[in-house]
Amino acid sequence: MRVVLLGPPGSGKGTHGKRLCESLGVPLIATGDILRQAIADGTALGKSAQEHVKSGRLVPDETVLGLVETRLRLTDAQRGFILDGFPRTVAQAEGLKSLLGEVRMDRVVNLVVPTEVVVARLKDRWLCGSCGAIYNMSTAPPKVAGVCDRCGGGLKQRSDDEPETVRKRLEVYARETAPLVAYYEREGLLRNVDGSGRASDVYAAIERAIGKAA
Repeated sequence: MRVVLLGPPGSGKGTHGKRLCESLGVPLIATGDILRQAIADGTALGKSAQEHVKSGRLVPDETVLGLVETRLRLTDAQRGFILDGFPRTVAQAEGLKSLLGEVRMDRVVNLVVPTEVVVARLKDRWLCGSCGAIYNMSTAPPKVAGVCDRCGGGLKQRSDDEPETVRKRLEVYARETAPLVAYYEREGLLRNVDGSGRASDVYAAIERAIGKAA
């Protein structure tokens, strides 16, 4: 199964994406992760991306598409994948469609979460610097404050999770992705899911949206 997860920062794409890929037996492909890995590995695409990142510019669509294409060629993605953080624009969506050729995406799930819910979530969000596990001090805290339950690594907060910064990020997200949502709606692939409830309820709704559950 091939699924795209759309949603603003703090909508739960990473959390639900990990659970979904484990259930489906396909990889979770997060463009942020493969971008950082390509830069760390010093690949040609990674070097190109790094130049833009250092100068504060957006990484060009062709560079992002090249990274995604390289990842999709790996064996574990042949049976399907979950995409998190890509595509971000209609141009990238068209590029993905071209990459896949005759293979069609199965579903695009758009997690819809009100701004104030996202702000509250991210204000309390802590991340493990070692394994990437995500915690929320209000709804899903670690057993020991500041320590990851999974690997024992230290937890930290992102500077861009501060409320005012989050609101600005959400404005940009809404402006940039509105055409993308409309694009996938026209393609007949989009399913909107209320992502503001309990994690278990949201995940169940995602399963229904992709046709995995009745």
